[in-house]
Amino acid sequence: MTDTPKLIHSMIRIREEARSLDFYRTAFALEIADRLDFDSFTLIYLSNPESGFELELTVNKSQSEAYDLGNGYGHLAVSVADLDATHARMTEAGLAPGDLKELAHSSGGKARFFFIADPDGYKIEVLQRGWRFL
Repeated sequence: MTDTPKLIHSMIRIREEARSLDFYRTAFALEIADRLDFDSFTLIYLSNPESGFELELTVNKSQSEAYDLGNGYGHLAVSVADLDATHARMTEAGLAPGDLKELAHSSGGKARFFFIADPDGYKIEVLQRGWRFL
């Protein structure tokens, strides 16, 4: 048996804990799995029952200005069972999701998706579950 690496979390830095927690709860039903407080920073692990993967929010206590997201960050991706209903729910909640888009591939596969930004400006792609986006 080999020891196959397993992806367990991705980390982003945030400025306002309450605002970010509200966004991720409302948008993606993520709840706090663990919260580790240190002298200069706090780590908050978010998850939901759908996946073992966690989103780690890091709050650096001395950070008062917005983070520079640079040009290297792309996006996180989340798949949902009903893209249209999710888009409508997020719109109704005032989260300002982007327009619904569709991208077809020559293999016959197709992606339906939209993007939404969290309170710190991180892009999140929301995809219709199916094809290769399970």
